[in-house]
Amino acid sequence: MHTDTVTSYFLSFSRNSSEEPSPKSNHFGLSIYRHFGDINQAGKRMELMFAKPEVETPSGLKASAVSTRAFKGSSFKAILPKLYTSPFETIFCPDTKQSMYCQILFGLIQRDEVVMIGSIFASTVVRSIKFLENNWKELCSNIKTGQISEWITDSGCRNAASLILKPNLELADLIEDVCSCKSWEGIIRKLWPKTKYIGTVCTGAMLQYTAELEFYCGGLPLVSGFYACSEGAIGINLEPLCKPSDVSYTFLPNMVYYEFLSIKEDCDTDSQNQVQLNAMSHHEDTGPVDLVNVKLGQCYEVLVTSSMGLYRYRVGDIIKVTGFNNNTPQFQFVGRQNVALGVDMERTSEADILKAVAEAKALLDPLGLILTEYTSYGDTSSTPGHYVIFWEIKPKEGNNNNNDGKELDPKVMEECCSKMEDSLHFTYRMYRKENMIAALEIRVVKQGTFESLLDYFVSKGASLSQYKAPICIKSKEALNILDSRVIAKFFSPRTPIQDN
Repeated sequence: MHTDTVTSYFLSFSRNSSEEPSPKSNHFGLSIYRHFGDINQAGKRMELMFAKPEVETPSGLKASAVSTRAFKGSSFKAILPKLYTSPFETIFCPDTKQSMYCQILFGLIQRDEVVMIGSIFASTVVRSIKFLENNWKELCSNIKTGQISEWITDSGCRNAASLILKPNLELADLIEDVCSCKSWEGIIRKLWPKTKYIGTVCTGAMLQYTAELEFYCGGLPLVSGFYACSEGAIGINLEPLCKPSDVSYTFLPNMVYYEFLSIKEDCDTDSQNQVQLNAMSHHEDTGPVDLVNVKLGQCYEVLVTSSMGLYRYRVGDIIKVTGFNNNTPQFQFVGRQNVALGVDMERTSEADILKAVAEAKALLDPLGLILTEYTSYGDTSSTPGHYVIFWEIKPKEGNNNNNDGKELDPKVMEECCSKMEDSLHFTYRMYRKENMIAALEIRVVKQGTFESLLDYFVSKGASLSQYKAPICIKSKEALNILDSRVIAKFFSPRTPIQDN
């Protein structure tokens, strides 16, 4: 294992020793060392880690999430107390709320030692800060009294707390002073002043969380260390200080055998360097190409053949080749092959939605509002159908629990709808002009709605540490959760701008 745990999940399974990881053990470790020094010697990492219970396959084999496998490794157990703030028992607590509470609590207690904060995905880091925002008074009470809350019933968490939690009135007062401020801008830096960077995946679908994370982190670098999937590690980021929107990953050719299906349409890059895919539904009428034959600027679907038994497995991820490190291709993640909205003959990709939301949410800044999370679905309950975008919004300052929607300016919100439509692809805009698609709708939901959505998917078996809010909603149950919490609806008042 090396300097960044989320990266080491995929790079270190063959390592069986309990030797302390070296910051220079690989290219990514060298990059981190060059910019931030030896993190191992500087202090501890506050990483939010959640193990998923093993399941048994019909044939009797044990299966688990890749992160759980890493957490159970002897090398990770050996270095955990020295390098991380979270005890082993909290990581394997089956109750995610208790686990989150205890990991934040122990991170606060060891705040002077914390030099890096992170999790696998940016969404988990953002949720942890929201959790802190809702529970800081109780956490301060625990620190003040040296007693953990009674609702923490997991024996492992309570035993871990008994070893580290002692009455500390001074620390509790300090945290209370920081958390009771009017604005939580820069709260991470205020609570953990020695933090050097945030280590978490901020690319692809996680880009939607970067604005809120940047608000909380107070200028700390957001480091997306790796790109991986359940089928294997795919690439690492050799330029950790790149903005999330500019990150390219370098393929790891020795992890699995890669092949690529070429996408017929080319990729474009917009003015914000966001990779966009014109269409993702068709491949060229050619066979797969291997890693050495990919072409610069071309988009591909990734195929994986691995020693675990996968053969030309279609991962479903679409990537664009953006350059080369020596002879090794570099790429950006574009989207998922089958994630798309459509209410007529048009098809709107995940990348299209990301781009449109990025354009529209900029209109919230003058209102002092932040778009925290969003998702979408194609409503065909009436004719013509239309796109529905669910937005969860919060103010930068003041009352963060105002859920009546009164602070929203209807004209601005309607312009957000129009801005999204202006940013979508030519086919969508043409269909709107011909009234084959009705006006796009933004439904604003109560704060905490996406937490309820997370709870639902976790209850259905999703892993908290690997959960990603879906860009497009397919589940009727999930849609009911969103619809039941809508506080305001806005529609685009005009047809989108057409190309000349």
